Amino acid sequence: MPIDYAKVGLKCGLEIHQQLNVGSKLFCSCPPELFKEDPEITFLRRLRPTQSELGQVDPAAYFEFKKGVKILYEANRKTACLVEMDEEPPHPINLDAVKVVLTASLMMNMQPVDEVHVMRKTVIDGSNTTGFQRTTIIALDGWIKVGEKVIPMQAASLEEDAARKTGTQDEGKTIRYRIDRLGIPLIEVATAPVIYSPQEAQEVAFAIGRILRDTQKVMRGLGTIRQDLNVSLPNGALIEIKGVQELELISTVVDYEVQRQLNLIALKEELANRGITPATLKEEFVDVTGLFKATKSKVIRKAVDKNQKVLAVKLQGFKGLTGRELMPNFRLGSELSDYAKFWGRVGGIFHTDEVLANYGITEDEVKALREAVGAAEADAVVFVADTAENTHDALKAVVERAQIACSCIPQETRTAKDDGTTRFMRPRPGAARMYPETDIPPQPITQTLVEEVKAHLPKPAEKKLQRLIKQYGLNEKLGKQLIDSEYLPIFEEMANTSGVQASTIAAFLTETVKALQREGIHTEHVSDEQISAIFRAVGAGELAKEAISGVFTWLSKNLEKTLQDATAALGLKMLTEAELAPIIDRIVAANKAQIEKLGKNAFGMLMGAAMKEVRGKANPELVGKLLRERLK
Repeated sequence: MPIDYAKVGLKCGLEIHQQLNVGSKLFCSCPPELFKEDPEITFLRRLRPTQSELGQVDPAAYFEFKKGVKILYEANRKTACLVEMDEEPPHPINLDAVKVVLTASLMMNMQPVDEVHVMRKTVIDGSNTTGFQRTTIIALDGWIKVGEKVIPMQAASLEEDAARKTGTQDEGKTIRYRIDRLGIPLIEVATAPVIYSPQEAQEVAFAIGRILRDTQKVMRGLGTIRQDLNVSLPNGALIEIKGVQELELISTVVDYEVQRQLNLIALKEELANRGITPATLKEEFVDVTGLFKATKSKVIRKAVDKNQKVLAVKLQGFKGLTGRELMPNFRLGSELSDYAKFWGRVGGIFHTDEVLANYGITEDEVKALREAVGAAEADAVVFVADTAENTHDALKAVVERAQIACSCIPQETRTAKDDGTTRFMRPRPGAARMYPETDIPPQPITQTLVEEVKAHLPKPAEKKLQRLIKQYGLNEKLGKQLIDSEYLPIFEEMANTSGVQASTIAAFLTETVKALQREGIHTEHVSDEQISAIFRAVGAGELAKEAISGVFTWLSKNLEKTLQDATAALGLKMLTEAELAPIIDRIVAANKAQIEKLGKNAFGMLMGAAMKEVRGKANPELVGKLLRERLK
């Protein structure tokens, strides 16, 4: 049954983050680029939480510290310096980045602050070498109109992007981060929580994204934009969902979170009806390793062979509930497993509401397991195999999460997955995570600077559309699609310089690219430089128009390759007139009878036959020219 979002009281707010293309990082002169080669520099650290000025420790920071992991940072000399390594104070703030955020802020009717004061936001998951992220508010209290509704905009901020995680080692005890992305300027735009449906959330995000693209100073491609969502229900909790990469996924993520909270509310009521309270659930862990000495379960067999432990715990009254679906392909057992993974550093858990035979666990082993923990018919059993410490921590986290399920929905930060579901990431941060940055002096935002930015604000979408129609001869449909796309700058550059018809470029960058995305092609992998090379080759007669889609698709799957690599791999070397002439002669000779019958009307038939053979390797105009000469 469809959800009545107004009835359930959904409230949602958005935080849109996007990297800025301003030539250098926020607090140094390093270029905002990533590197793929082996690192030139590595260094190892462990980050620790500290007390705020009020003597408080942020719970999210403490949570990350409790994992007890080390951080191995990787760098090269081109994309990082001593600032990113936290061996040198930050340089003055990048004023070009400040101007871009001011531009976007004024387009959203915000009021610029008088002075930029940089703050430190505690982050100790390893993504910042300092243990904090630098952030500053640029403007406040604005609004945008989406349809007929006015959406209040709370703030526009400028902050540094984090390092990027590249993997783990030492059985997950060491996390590897590359610091090339660390320090790239990010704009963050936050709305008020006045969004009341999943579709509305997607529409608001789209409107903000268009404004940011209009500045023509934002990066595009995989990882350059991130949408965070704050979703709450009156009887549920405020949940922060981080890292929604695709705009089209926003409505699904919000819908699934509403489903999750409604199902958790229903589950809490079911537990109350069964008489289960937090006090009912005990941390009574039983060592059941001996029951699995001869098991055929690969996961448990591996642990037993390594002399590790299998611990189990009874969840009284939970039978049928650990297997209850909270959102598509995600059950309460998945939620318990997420907590176990983070707190206990285990691969996952087993529970008796799932089909354990799928994991090689027999009915006899399940029966012995239930007897060992004293489980009654109405109880569920959770068990896990790993080191003694990890299994204990994992089951402790499972019991604590089960106790919470009896009383409330926990406020937490979750991470978005590609299918729209979310997983537990960490507890919600507290106010203690923010404190002033002492290494960077305040930067005034003068009225002169504001007036300078106002004088160069991008034109409204309506005027931009009329210019595209008039200057490039586009129809209204293509013009609107270009304005809504992230390819407008590269379109204008190619339409002005490549020699390819503007409508051909526009149709490919909008309609064809969208079609490729629906087919699962990662179009974001193809850079502006590669797109430019494709259209310049078409304009120079070195590549046929019909080959554009194939070359683009090949480049999306073969990173770091060139146009020359693509044409060679696809066999798209253009035929010269001398090479094409014998092919045309052969086709004409093979269809002599048809030509005699149709006369000049045979041209269309011959053109179809020729292009079927040479499509992508010959210019259609040249094919037509040679055919006409032979039909005279």
